Amino acid sequence: MTSRALTRSAPAALLLAPVLVSTVLLAGCAPEPGSAPATGSPASSAPAPTATPTPLETRSVQAGGPPPTASGSAGSTTVIPRDCAGILGTAARTALASVPLNDPAFGETGTLPDGSLRCVWADPGADTAKIVTTIAHAAENPVIDFMNELTGIGFTCYEPDAGVRCEKTWENERYPVTDGRTLYFRDGVLIDTQFSHLAPEGFTSGVIASVWPAGAPTPAAP
Repeated sequence: MTSRALTRSAPAALLLAPVLVSTVLLAGCAPEPGSAPATGSPASSAPAPTATPTPLETRSVQAGGPPPTASGSAGSTTVIPRDCAGILGTAARTALASVPLNDPAFGETGTLPDGSLRCVWADPGADTAKIVTTIAHAAENPVIDFMNELTGIGFTCYEPDAGVRCEKTWENERYPVTDGRTLYFRDGVLIDTQFSHLAPEGFTSGVIASVWPAGAPTPAAP
């Protein structure tokens, strides 16, 4: 499948044009957080920070950075789901039946204060085997710009189901498993899924079908 660069559109219209995709790798990942050097002064030592769970979302250059966000509905007519279990298709629901959903170890999940939905399928005791999906309103042109950046680091983007989809898989840096990220944008809503060694067949398609059920109207371009 050939990836195509995406064209920024006028407000409320999603237009794509077949232009050349840059093959230059976009570097520039933020460095991994590290410990500050010791000051050598016992009297001024700070209290030890409270341990917090490692963020589940991938932050490597392979995955790209966080997507743009938008306040409010970004002009969308789509209602964001409020139930993580309800966004799965039948096959994915069966495949993930034994995987913990929204364990407190992974921070805020479910419907967040900004109206987005964050769902985490993972066992807090496992080093890998996890899926994180966020469904949120997002402004169109910033999303198109972000997706164009992703094509520069190996993502493939195309146009299924009245929207735009970008995806990529790669080998995990520590374990012999496959990691990946899939994004889907339609009507001011962005579905962003990152996974490691856990990718049920048809996962994203099932989420799309739950957000936009068959027969639901598709916003018309002006």
